[in-house]
Formats: sequence, structure tokens, C-alpha cells
Amino acid sequence: MKLKKLVFPLLFLISLTAYKSVEEPDYIDIQELRKLYSSGDPLSWPKARLDKTIDRNIFEDIGVLPNVPYPSYNPYSKEKEMLGKILFFDPRLSSSGQIACASCHNPELGWTDNLTRSFGHDRQTGKRNSMTILNSAYAKTLFWDGRASSLEDQAQFPIGDPLEMNEKLTIAVDKIAKIKGYKSLFEAAFGNDSVSLKRIQYAIATFERSINSPKSKFDLFVTGKSNAFTDKQVLGLHLFRTKAQCINCHSTPYFSDNQFHNDGQTLYGTKNEDLGRYNVTKNISDLGKFRTPTLREVVNTKPWMHHGHFPSLLDVVELYNLGNPSPIQKTHLGTARDSLIPKPDPLLKKLNLNKEEIESLLAFVETLSTPNKRIITPTLPK
Repeated sequence: MKLKKLVFPLLFLISLTAYKSVEEPDYIDIQELRKLYSSGDPLSWPKARLDKTIDRNIFEDIGVLPNVPYPSYNPYSKEKEMLGKILFFDPRLSSSGQIACASCHNPELGWTDNLTRSFGHDRQTGKRNSMTILNSAYAKTLFWDGRASSLEDQAQFPIGDPLEMNEKLTIAVDKIAKIKGYKSLFEAAFGNDSVSLKRIQYAIATFERSINSPKSKFDLFVTGKSNAFTDKQVLGLHLFRTKAQCINCHSTPYFSDNQFHNDGQTLYGTKNEDLGRYNVTKNISDLGKFRTPTLREVVNTKPWMHHGHFPSLLDVVELYNLGNPSPIQKTHLGTARDSLIPKPDPLLKKLNLNKEEIESLLAFVETLSTPNKRIITPTLPK
């Protein structure tokens, strides 16, 4: 009898301890975290909490961006960059003569346009939110669906798209070739004044690779400036890599794994339905998947998600915190449509972040952005 009386309180205490270990935050002292993360040695950081689906052999942690990689087939030159910059701002590549690459990628708006969906030819709206070109040199594929394999490849798509610049590629090339002021620019960049689609693509791609972020607060902090972060930002960084599980997709110094995931935002069964990468590959496994966008400069690239329906970053964090509770539109059983019902990525799970943790996470994400900069708009050749 005495043993039973002792066992019950003991079991009760054990259960309380177990409950506390589950509910209690798993981060350590903030000042200790500050010391570890600002040590300049990523190997001393607390271990990232990775989902079991993440391949540890290819996982790369967040950090400072390396030098811009230029492909061997299109090496950098100042002359090529200048030519690309002029072409980027030249609306004569469009059929109307009114739309340039810069129309949707405004340098003063985070190199995007801050619209839900961009306006194109005849004021038509596109189907997706315009992605920033900032740091696009580190992207392995381009566009939300990854249909372009490189920046060189990407440069041709907007010109020929009827919803964007609406110009035949051959005509666009001919128009540039007829402008006398371009001849010396092409000669300086490529050795002679011959104008071709390939050279236009290579020049624009070279310019786009030059559009990169300066050092952010995050970069300064993790390379030794320990006072660059507030306590809340330190906690947010740790949550990003652990409890909030952002690191599963927003990894690497680019803050993107350059992979494709179904974030549950296909808007299946609605007028805004978008099956993402499936539209490119026709592979059922790609249903509803979109390229993971970089979080660098994310504060400046509103609104968010591929459809631009999220007006604040808090909305985005709340979506993931709830494990994406969006309903799936049902169709009649047995129809061809049933095979196209997208399945959200298993990475989407309830995170149980409290208000303080959400605020800290958002405070950290803000450290990845830098003030927008003005650039000198080039004078167009005549």
C-alpha cells in the first residue's frame, strides 16, 4: 500500500517533466546563441533541425553569398554588362515599344514591381507575381516553374510572351540591329557589331548577374559583428534553423534550396488555379510545385507567393505555422481531373510557434534585406 502511494506521485512528476520537455522552447540562452552564431565559424552553430526527407549529403546551410559565378561560355566583361543594362531598359524589344524588362523589374522596388501580377502588352496581367532579379546569379533555374535553365535562357521568354512584351524574337533582333547607336556597343562587348538573339541574351544575362545585394545585417552578424542583431533577431535566426523549420527549403547562402515544392497554394479548382512545374514537365510528381524563392531582399519584394495574394510576411509565416490548412477543391470521382489533385509537400506541418516566436522570426527575416538603391538609368542608343 505504501509502495502504491509512492508510485503514483512519482509517475505524476515524471509525466509533468515529460510535458515540460515537449512544451518548453528548445533554444538555449540568447547570449550563448549570439556568441555561437556570430563566431564566424558555422561549424560551431547549433545543429539545424532538418526533416527526414532532406538529403543530408547535399544540404547546405545558410551563410554569406560566395562570389558571383559566371559560366565559361559567357564570361564577364564591363562592356557586356553595360550593353545588357541598356537592353534591359530598352522598350523597343517589345512590339508596342513601351515595355522593357525594367517595367516589371524596377530597381527602386526591389527589382520587381510590387504588384500582385504585372501588367504586360495591352495592359494584360500575367498569371504570376513577378520575381525579383536580385541575386538571380545564384538561381539554378528561373521562373516560378523553372522553365528556363539559365539567365541566358530566361532572357528570351518575356520578349516572345504575348502577355508580356509580345514581340517575335526575330523582329526584336532586327529592330536592335537597325539602331546605329548599338553597333559600337556590340563591338565593344563581342568584338564586332553583329547583332543576334544569342548576343542579346548573353548581354542581358551578364547585366542581371551584376544585380546583387550588398552585405546585409545577417552577413555582418554571422561574420563577427555580434552587436548587429537584437536579441529578438538572434532568437529568430535560431528558430529559422530549428523549430520553425524554414531551413528545410530556404537553405544555402541564397536562402533557397533551388528545388521545387508544393506549398498548398495551387488554388486548385478556382479561376486562379496554377499547377506550377507540372505545366512544364507534365510529370504528376511535379503537380503544384513551385521554385523556392530566395528570402534575401524579401522585405522589398511584396506581395508574396507565386500568385501575389499575401500582402504581408506575417500572413506567410502564419500560413506555414498552421501547416497550410487550405481546403482542396473536390471533383466528381472517376473524372480525369481527379488525377490532377495536387498533394501539398509533407514538409508542411503545424509548427506551434507562439506570438513571441513569430515576431522573432519576422525580425530575423528583415535582416536579410537591404535598402533599395537607385541606379542611373542608361540613355538609349539612337
